[in-house]
Amino acid sequence: MAKQEIKKFKTDSGIPVKRIFSSKDLTNISNDEEAGKYPYTRGLYPDMYRERVWTMRQYSGFGSAEETNNRFRFLLEHGQTGLSLAFDLPTQTGRDSDNPYSQGEVGRTGVAISSIDNMMTCFQNIPLDKVSTSMTINSTASTLLSLYIVVAESQGVSSNNLRGTTQNDILKEYIARNTYIYPPRESMRIIGDMIQFCSKHVPQWYPISISGYHMREAGSNAIQELAFTFANAIEYINTCVSRGLKVDEFAPRLSFFFCCTMELFEEVAKFRAARRIYAKIMKERFGAKSEKSTHLRFHVQTSGESLTAQQVDNNVVRVTLEALSAVLGGCQSLHTNSRDEALALPTEESVKIALRTQQIIANETGVTKTVDPLSGSYYLEYLTSEIEEGVEKYLKNIEKIGGSLAAIETGFFQEEIRRNAYQLKKEIDYNDRIIVGVNKFQDQNDVEPKLNSIDPEIEIRQVKKLKEFKKSRDQTKVNSELSTLQRFAEKEDENLMPHIISAVKAHVTLGEISDVFVDIFGRYEPKFSF
Repeated sequence: MAKQEIKKFKTDSGIPVKRIFSSKDLTNISNDEEAGKYPYTRGLYPDMYRERVWTMRQYSGFGSAEETNNRFRFLLEHGQTGLSLAFDLPTQTGRDSDNPYSQGEVGRTGVAISSIDNMMTCFQNIPLDKVSTSMTINSTASTLLSLYIVVAESQGVSSNNLRGTTQNDILKEYIARNTYIYPPRESMRIIGDMIQFCSKHVPQWYPISISGYHMREAGSNAIQELAFTFANAIEYINTCVSRGLKVDEFAPRLSFFFCCTMELFEEVAKFRAARRIYAKIMKERFGAKSEKSTHLRFHVQTSGESLTAQQVDNNVVRVTLEALSAVLGGCQSLHTNSRDEALALPTEESVKIALRTQQIIANETGVTKTVDPLSGSYYLEYLTSEIEEGVEKYLKNIEKIGGSLAAIETGFFQEEIRRNAYQLKKEIDYNDRIIVGVNKFQDQNDVEPKLNSIDPEIEIRQVKKLKEFKKSRDQTKVNSELSTLQRFAEKEDENLMPHIISAVKAHVTLGEISDVFVDIFGRYEPKFSF
């Protein structure tokens, strides 16, 4: 009789999982470390959530600036502690709402922002010296930050007092998300300008949030998510250092953005390993002297890809477990997805449940009473070390290729993610990976919930307002600002941020600024295919 094959268990990243773990499996145990001390495996701060809980920063923004302003005030009234702004695809890709290519997309995946008028409306009656704002924007981040600075000035708030983050991570756009405009090297110039400008003029702002989230959502595993994110971080840091900036001048204002998906212990271990890896990179590779330069500050969003259109109430459970993983891993801020996001932009009811999920974890579970509560678990410590080892192998390989830019240009990152995504899809198709309500425990009587819908009139009203805005401005002044911007864009050693700020003050639109840069830098087209 043939011997029955023993099933081999592994994590989502392919790390082998034994029946039981013991001290013999630990190679780099961290439970004797102090939180708040290098390499920060156990947490950035000595008291972590005992002193202050994470920032509850719910991602929002849809339709018009007026609607987004209403949603912001709704969230603030219900206890949200930070704003997080989503933009529509035209805004993300440098097109005004009245551009023919914008048709059908205005206000669909986020708020439409084409002008200073839109940005003023978005933050009306919201004191920018009292809130922290995160903007999920990349290719046009320099223009959106400029608009935000000008809105603050109109409120009498100095840029010195602004707190928040621009995602501004263009490298991951070429890898996973594809809302790029200019070629990689030219885009890196603009990012360098922003980091340099903010270090001097917007000192409390995080000018970049280096993102693993979108690569994870595209199909990478936990090890790839960290490795590719840190490879990109190294590229950004090298860019700043090559400009003559000292690491300790800008590194404390670098931040990160990670995904948290369903494998609870691997996700907790991922965040612990991430702090350790980054601290070593900053200290050993870049010679950072300031403790703050070695701190990995990160925002987490629960996984949108893990949500299902079937049995949407199950998503509340998924989001709760993912949020718990992020908290046990020591995040600094957190967004919890809403149950209906696999079908539409969330309703106010769903958004409130998502926010309440965080508040319940913070106030009712007891997980905030001690720092790094899972430390010392043989399994968790084993996973933390295995993830660190896997990330280091990837980083060495990327270094051999020539760094992130070279790896993007050759398609290395993209192929690695595609291969892993394909494997995940096969596992679901063959029922080797169970998704409740999708390939097991289906419910034929599943009822679709009431969904949020975007009023098609929003696009008509937005385009009409924008055309009126353009007609009412001083066109001579606009032309002068555009000529100035073009002249300085042609000079590689000129920081473009002051000139973009000047342009938006003169009512130059986001699309017009982007078009100037396209004329100088070109529009990116991938050179490889799979």
